[in-house]
Amino acid sequence: MKRTLALTAAFLSVALATQQAQAWSLKEAAAPYAGTTITGIFLDRPGYKAADTLIPQFEKETGIKVKTEVVPYESTNQRYVLDFTSGGGTDLVLSDVVWIGQFADAGWMAPLDKFYNDPKLADPALNLKGFFPVLLDSFGTWNKKVYGLPFDNYSGLMYYNKCALKQAGFAGPPKTWNELLTKYGPKLTGNGKYAFALQSRRGETQSADSFMRTLWLSGGSLIDPKTFEPTLASAASQKGLQFRQDLLKFMPPGVVDQDHNEVVAAFNNGTVPIITEWSAFYPTITDPKQSKIGLNCLGVTTEPLGSAGLKPALGGFSLGVNPNSDAKKQAAAYLFIQWITSEKNAKAYVQAGGVSGRQAVYKDPAIRSKFLYVDPMVKSWSAGTAVPAFRPRFAEWPQISQIVAENGTKIMLGQLSTAAGAKVIDDQVKAILDKAGYYSGKKAKLQ
Repeated sequence: MKRTLALTAAFLSVALATQQAQAWSLKEAAAPYAGTTITGIFLDRPGYKAADTLIPQFEKETGIKVKTEVVPYESTNQRYVLDFTSGGGTDLVLSDVVWIGQFADAGWMAPLDKFYNDPKLADPALNLKGFFPVLLDSFGTWNKKVYGLPFDNYSGLMYYNKCALKQAGFAGPPKTWNELLTKYGPKLTGNGKYAFALQSRRGETQSADSFMRTLWLSGGSLIDPKTFEPTLASAASQKGLQFRQDLLKFMPPGVVDQDHNEVVAAFNNGTVPIITEWSAFYPTITDPKQSKIGLNCLGVTTEPLGSAGLKPALGGFSLGVNPNSDAKKQAAAYLFIQWITSEKNAKAYVQAGGVSGRQAVYKDPAIRSKFLYVDPMVKSWSAGTAVPAFRPRFAEWPQISQIVAENGTKIMLGQLSTAAGAKVIDDQVKAILDKAGYYSGKKAKLQ
């Protein structure tokens, strides 16, 4: 009898869920907001261009107009701060993984549960568990509340020129960072070519893509995760910073001032056969108009192993809702976010050049065979490998990032030793965290 009742309850639950799914439609959910225009900031990157190709479909189905403005990444955080503090801002909030704490603490992003718990707005197929857990946790969640859904998602990968490596006598890419330094570096550098390029331009590129990657590969860190005490003077952190200095001799002379685009261009034109770059640059690297490498010579794998194992860079963005917007615009913005990040649209988004945060799309054999970055990226996002706090996500990171960028650049240029630079950063980081109240217990140690 109990088994029969349980089966009956399960059947009714499935039937009810099916009925709700059939009853809900985007068109009907959006009907009260038809004619509404929502605004957002986009970046000049492949994931946003992919979204642009899908937006007309959303507008046609809903009657909601999506108006986006392309802003340079380096100016975006400052733009948001100025807009939000004046009580304005775009309806869609694009949050970098390292801004989520800042935006959530300041009340600049609305918790999404009020939208996805509203049966009129919530698509029954939303499936939050369908995102890679590390992406939803890192990009969209702060202090156990969801503020954004993963939208433009990155993993650090190693791109390599198979043909150039073969010509130099290598059967494949370096498996460890140490191999890159000791074996590949000397053999691949010379005659105007260099083994490797690490994007290191002053700004977030220096602090995150260069400095933090250096720390993680050696088992170092910026701060102790429990005490929040700065740790750049530790043996592991110093080892990582010195490794970067040692690797510099196998990189282009101007690499300290090179951003992502310059490094990718150096790879594409054959000057550099190995780079560690974001998965989001795959469309650029495979574009025959921008690259002369060709798919036959292109290899993609995870970043090399460091002394701490595989600790690839983690980056990307979530899309959230501006609580300063009126109720109609908030609802319309949520409907768009839910739609553009959905499992239903994930394949079209990936095929258009975006990198989805959905797990299901990467199980598609056609997607896995077409896009070489998929398997290593999925591996890098797996439990136990990805580091959610690759960069601290608390509100103080933008201020700390500037300090790291300034002094990290000086270290690379030889203007400061690794020890002296570490002390400058440690002292200033501690002062910022002390003032914020982390040591007094006024503020919870969340990152």
